[in-house]
Amino acid sequence: MDLIDLRSDTVTKPTPEMRAAMAKAEVGDDVYEDDPTVNKLQEMAAEMLGKEAALFVPSGTMGNLLALLAHCQRGEEVIVGDQSHIYLNEAGGMAALGGMQACPVKNRSDGTLALDDILASIRSEDVHHPITQLICLENTQNICGGVPLTAAYTRAVGELAHSNNLRLHVDGARIFNSAVAQNVSAKELAAPADSVMFCLSKGLCAPIGSMLAGTKTFIKRARHLRKMVGGGMRQAGIVAAAGIYSLENMIERLDEDHARARKLADGLRQVKGLVVDAGSPSTNMVYFNLADDVTLSAEQISLEMGKRGVIIGPENERRFRFVTHYWIDDAAVEKTVSAFNKIIQ
Repeated sequence: MDLIDLRSDTVTKPTPEMRAAMAKAEVGDDVYEDDPTVNKLQEMAAEMLGKEAALFVPSGTMGNLLALLAHCQRGEEVIVGDQSHIYLNEAGGMAALGGMQACPVKNRSDGTLALDDILASIRSEDVHHPITQLICLENTQNICGGVPLTAAYTRAVGELAHSNNLRLHVDGARIFNSAVAQNVSAKELAAPADSVMFCLSKGLCAPIGSMLAGTKTFIKRARHLRKMVGGGMRQAGIVAAAGIYSLENMIERLDEDHARARKLADGLRQVKGLVVDAGSPSTNMVYFNLADDVTLSAEQISLEMGKRGVIIGPENERRFRFVTHYWIDDAAVEKTVSAFNKIIQ
């Protein structure tokens, strides 16, 4: 049975063409900075984001951690969304490994942080206070529904940060989903940020890797920190080749994932007992709840869906997130809706 996996876009496997590119990749030793394929990928990423330089890292979590470590000293404070990946889903790395304190600000339903809330969270000059050093945004904002942040909003946050002598980091794990959904360039979305990270291993279909971009000075520091935390790679061109293929072939087609997410949401809205979030989806994520009169739990439904060849992961006892990606076609959408309908009824 061909399984349909809607747990995340991280489950994507490389395409045959991507595997071929990996097999013939020219390699060197990336710690010595002489892997030509990694160097090419880093140059491409920097250019696409409008930054001076970029660094290939094993994961998005490491990319975000390196940005925080490069921008902040121990004991300093980072303003983050209370629903952000950095705050909730990165194992407390900023505190455990960086000695930084998070200052969570409420994420609004559109994924943004209110400018007044950010401003109110900046610490005054006081011997009792940690020093505020950095603001972090997430684009797209996952938990708020995979919603894209606009270039205008990011510019406003960037201006606020810089006028208060702060830095801005963008966790752009899915920044290309945001760019395609809004018909703007990733460069425009990243322009106000001092640093930005994006993942190759989500909607772009690569098997591993993320990119961190910023100034040459910032990336030089991040490279040193990458080695410190164990992220220095040797013949990494084999996986960097997949990243190059992703940047050349997988960005524009993200609109197909968004269209299938809309089709999936429309189908689920017809299933009695499901309540799809208003406005969902914005990109490739569909969030929905079980209605109060549904007696099955999300876990029970997940088990039943698995028996029908559809792998899903509940968010909690009554809530789901489905994520479309390269390997979800129209037939998979139809089968998923049909299976859900049979189970609920």
